[in-house]
Amino acid sequence: MTADLFGRETTDDLEIEPARKVRGLVSRVYATPDPDDFQTRWTAALKLGFEGIAGDRHAGFTRKSGGREPWYARGTEMCNERQISIVSLEELAAIAEAMDVERVDAGWIGANVLTEGLPRLTLLPPRTRMVFAGGVVLRVDGDNSPCRIAGGAIAAQYPDREGLDLMFARLARRQRGLVAYVERPGVIRPGEEVVAHVPEHWLYR
Repeated sequence: MTADLFGRETTDDLEIEPARKVRGLVSRVYATPDPDDFQTRWTAALKLGFEGIAGDRHAGFTRKSGGREPWYARGTEMCNERQISIVSLEELAAIAEAMDVERVDAGWIGANVLTEGLPRLTLLPPRTRMVFAGGVVLRVDGDNSPCRIAGGAIAAQYPDREGLDLMFARLARRQRGLVAYVERPGVIRPGEEVVAHVPEHWLYR
């Protein structure tokens, strides 16, 4: 921050990234009808309401706080900003390479939307609007921190390897994808275009 002639702080030295659009495609969509099932399975279409995916473990207008929200007592009812999990083909390939495994499947780690062609998906800033050709709009809350539950699902696919659960939590940082909530409901289908409307943003110091 700098100061003007009267000593008031100004933002003249603020580095502002302008708003822009980034285009990609939906590779696959995933869901599970079992609210107790962490893993998802690919499906022909993903139907979304304002509450998310009906029957999904992350569906609902509210959710219970957990380890990701240490500022609340565990189990506190709060707004559900984690209705949808979005990952990218490119980042999953990079994670698999870093872990030295054949592949990391989006369904293993509970993803709902697999994209391709959106560079550095996980680094898209909060408030980004993911606009799908079919009419659905998802609002990004932020990146999805990798955890041992997802790492354990990957480890189960490679029983001859040890420590993959912890390795995923360490190596997948800033590449594990995004969490979002439904701003406009509808249906997402594989093959349709998705446009990330990245808002003007800056680094707060």
